[in-house]
Amino acid sequence: MGQKTHPVGFRLGVIIGDKPVRTWESRWYAPKRDYAKTLYEDLKIREYIKSRYKVAGIASIEIDRIVDKIKIRIQAARPAIIIGRKGQEVEFLRRVIERMVPGKEVIVSATEVKIPELNAQLVAEDIALQIERRVSHRRAMKKAIDNALKAGAKGVKVQVKGRIGGAELARKEWFLVGRMPLQTLRAKIDYGFATAYTKYGILSVKVWIYTGDQLPEKATRGKEELLHRVEEELHRVSGEEVSEDVSSAEENQVQETAERESQG
Repeated sequence: MGQKTHPVGFRLGVIIGDKPVRTWESRWYAPKRDYAKTLYEDLKIREYIKSRYKVAGIASIEIDRIVDKIKIRIQAARPAIIIGRKGQEVEFLRRVIERMVPGKEVIVSATEVKIPELNAQLVAEDIALQIERRVSHRRAMKKAIDNALKAGAKGVKVQVKGRIGGAELARKEWFLVGRMPLQTLRAKIDYGFATAYTKYGILSVKVWIYTGDQLPEKATRGKEELLHRVEEELHRVSGEEVSEDVSSAEENQVQETAERESQG
């Protein structure tokens, strides 16, 4: 049996240097009697936002609860759809959420995902959308991997599972390009999951994107200093080689001149 774990939950609470490798998307505390109610409110908020702004390409929804305030930060590929004209849409969203959680002040903000090709959730949803539009699953997977690698990813894994192509038997297909150190806690691995609803059944799409390791600040500084020293040494050695070549050329020229004078 495979011993699998969620790559995000596996890294929660792991701090390297002064920064956590991964943090929670909901941050609040509730006593035991209010925990289920608070959790259900979070689920309702997320479900409503994702269903209403599906075309905005929502990557993540972070919820912070501080006393009587709820701060909701939405990361999306197209935040202008959520903000709306002169902020009308985001104001409407705030009023709707306030009705869901009565007696609480709601603050909503939307930010843009800088590099959507490196966001696993957006990549998974894009592959699922292409499969629903009858695009070849292999073509969609390979295209997503190529785009992620061009954007700077060090490793990408994409998996599609279900009745692929309308086959009688369900199967699993996956591609892995580059490194994917799932057991390394300092590795920054983004994970995304999406569902493709087709005429012949439901297909699941999973995406892992590895963008490098999170190292302590001292280690990164030491690495930069070492690279700087190596570059200086290379410049010095190359400069010495050039000067040696120049001096040898001058010596050869002097010898040739002396030989001509002696012959003359």
